Amino acid sequence: MVRRINVTGAGGIRLAAWEFADPPKGSVDGAAGAAGASGAEAPAGSVVRPGGEPSRPAGTQGRRPPGVLLLHGLMGRASHWAETARWLSGRYRSVAVDQRGHGRSDKPGDGPYDREAYVEDAEAALEQLDLPPAAVIGHSMGALTAWQLAAKRPDLVQALVISDMRASALGDQSQREWEEWFKSWPVPFATLGDVRRWFGEEDPILERTNPSRGEFFAEVMAERADGWRPAFSPRQMLKARETWVYDAHWDELAQVQCPTLVVRGIDGELGRAEAQEMVRVLPRGIYAEVQDAGHLVHYDQPEGWRRVVEPFLQHALPSG
Repeated sequence: MVRRINVTGAGGIRLAAWEFADPPKGSVDGAAGAAGASGAEAPAGSVVRPGGEPSRPAGTQGRRPPGVLLLHGLMGRASHWAETARWLSGRYRSVAVDQRGHGRSDKPGDGPYDREAYVEDAEAALEQLDLPPAAVIGHSMGALTAWQLAAKRPDLVQALVISDMRASALGDQSQREWEEWFKSWPVPFATLGDVRRWFGEEDPILERTNPSRGEFFAEVMAERADGWRPAFSPRQMLKARETWVYDAHWDELAQVQCPTLVVRGIDGELGRAEAQEMVRVLPRGIYAEVQDAGHLVHYDQPEGWRRVVEPFLQHALPSG
């Protein structure tokens, strides 16, 4: 079952938050009640039921379960966290958010798509969903948002997971490569099978085939009159990226006081040396790597991802 809750982000933007879990048998399903209070909608395939209390993982009736906020990366969407959110739901109340410009959240033409807006959106989501003190799990750009939020509002974030995001500046060349990469997409795609094949097999930047990458991008496509196109604006994605790609983010990393797990895929974008330096800079950093995983760690190796994240959360965010 999927449940949507609307959240109001910075500047009044509407953000779609999602719970991917069945309620425990016999419990009152009330994240729907919270949804009603926030003006939630139930798109096709989702369920909203009446109720007045937040849904609780099995075994937590009578007490408030710890919260977990899941933040996807650039071009992603909350549904990319569905599998993670489902196993988290056994101990925690986990909620994934479509960040501005992504998924079912608002996509204002002129933004803003800067760091401040993304961090304020995540801050608003935590508070309106009544999750703190929470763990925040972020992938790629979502991880940067997560650690900037933890540095800004340590009262809201009790634990942090950074998945395959660099703290170093990437620079002009990286941004130009992204601009050219977007231009290379053979849009519109005739079918979702063509999407999976191009991103998983034919994309020139691939060093080897990666079916999970094809699945990842199939989830961010929308059917239009002429075929399948991205559900986001590449122009807006580049605009969001340019607000962090030229800067290093070590100072903010050093301000994070909560336990922090830095996870890298062996074949991802975050190298071992930089990841270990991030752990050294973090006051309470822990290092982990996932074998046979690339940048999309939780998609490439979901079991390996769970093996490193689950024990960290159980220690850093006890469910009681």
